[in-house]
Amino acid sequence: MTEERDPVAEAKALVERYLELSMIPDPEGARRCVAADFTIRFTGGRRFADPAECTGFNAKRYAWVKKRPLRTDAVLDPATGEVRVFNTGDLYGAWPDGTPFDHNRYIDTFVVRDGLIRSTEVWNDSAEILLDRHGKAEAPL
Repeated sequence: MTEERDPVAEAKALVERYLELSMIPDPEGARRCVAADFTIRFTGGRRFADPAECTGFNAKRYAWVKKRPLRTDAVLDPATGEVRVFNTGDLYGAWPDGTPFDHNRYIDTFVVRDGLIRSTEVWNDSAEILLDRHGKAEAPL
């Protein structure tokens, strides 16, 4: 008897491993989870092509940052074989000045195909929190 593959479960496990490695940070390990043509787009439209670039970006924005994942959901597109994976939770850490933060919401959306992450979109509340800290928010948080 042959076991059937579960592309949705495999994609979720791959994304969770990638996020775990990214938060160490271990960009070399994270790179093994992504395709050669991998793209990542951060909030605000910043584009990167390698996990090490993300680590460098985070090093400028935060003294340190970690993710507290709350859930991972995924759906298979039977027409393309791609699996869309959605990981959501909270960021916690410290801003460059050492001020701690917690409960900074995030959602990362991944496209997984042929066992590798092809792209991801990163969204979080950091920009809004920074605007608020500098008195520039349009409304209270």
